[in-house]
Amino acid sequence: MSATVSDNKQRQKYGTLTGVVGICANLILFLIKLAAGLISSSISIIADAFNNLADMGSSLVTMFGFRLASKPADPDHPYGHGRYEYISAFIVSGLIFMMGMELFKSSFDKILHPTELALDYLSIVILAISIIVKLWMYFYNKKIGKKINSAAILATAQDSLNDVFTTTAILVSVVVMMFTNINIDAYVGIVMSVYIIWSGFKTAKETINPLLGEPIDEETAKTLEKEIMSFDGFLGVHDLLAHNYGPGRCFASVHVEVPADTDIVKCHEQIDLCEKIVLERTGILLTIHMDPVETDNEILTNARETVAERIKSIHPALTLHDFRMTPKSDERTNLIFDVVLPVDLADEKKKVRKEIEKIAKEIDPTYCCVITFDFDYTAKN
Repeated sequence: MSATVSDNKQRQKYGTLTGVVGICANLILFLIKLAAGLISSSISIIADAFNNLADMGSSLVTMFGFRLASKPADPDHPYGHGRYEYISAFIVSGLIFMMGMELFKSSFDKILHPTELALDYLSIVILAISIIVKLWMYFYNKKIGKKINSAAILATAQDSLNDVFTTTAILVSVVVMMFTNINIDAYVGIVMSVYIIWSGFKTAKETINPLLGEPIDEETAKTLEKEIMSFDGFLGVHDLLAHNYGPGRCFASVHVEVPADTDIVKCHEQIDLCEKIVLERTGILLTIHMDPVETDNEILTNARETVAERIKSIHPALTLHDFRMTPKSDERTNLIFDVVLPVDLADEKKKVRKEIEKIAKEIDPTYCCVITFDFDYTAKN
């Protein structure tokens, strides 16, 4: 659904605020960790310091991403620049991945060429402070990310949580070294690097989907359908498609069934009003296509309802629309309609077609089906 805060200027302010906070906090953590790592010769502490430096870069990327995303539409980008926010989130995921790869390389090298550590209680205090700061940053970014529905800030929140886990692991290795003299520094670095690499892949997957064009979520689809069907004279909806051009920039189209004998002018007014209300309540710019349906033809109505009910024996999610009857002779009547298939039946169209044709023949031996298949790409929760 639409974000709690959808105004572009407000979203930019939140994005700038989180960026500045991230830059300042990560710069301070980088400096004190680097000092502690160089003094102690700990590869994991030094790596964690540079992880904070990468996080500072991520905050810069996020901040500039919000600034670019807030630019208004122009002749070259008629749908606005909102997808810059997704691009910045993807760049952050790339930085996370590269940091993981560098940590893996340096940790593996430390296993092959171990060095003595010179740890003290100052290292423990610095790491403990870092954990507290990063935990606060995680909750801070997550709260704002959800408030403005920002993939970039939520990616930054996840990165902060990664840092909590990795720094905790380093703290454990430091304590183990101090009290048992067992050096597990490099091995902890390997484990950390694998986790960071996995996190980078996971974050990239979550941010690239809206760039490629992901389906509208099921809750939003149901909300739109409920809103549309609240208008008098609308009999049904189908073929809902949505295009996301950034948070608060969603365009959608849908087919609405109306009685074939409806007053065109009145129906057009209803459609205009529906589109306006949907925009006000959901932030989605909806375009409605009108599909006329015969409602006073008893034979057609009975055939449509019977076929619609019977095809659910093939799969309970099957639905049909745009149903027409075209009598050709006493021995042949064409039933022309569209069937909406779940995506998991995409490879079984021929089988489904034969089963529907069989069902139609059982209803009336003269029925011959002319079927067009549509697919339901609504994202399931």
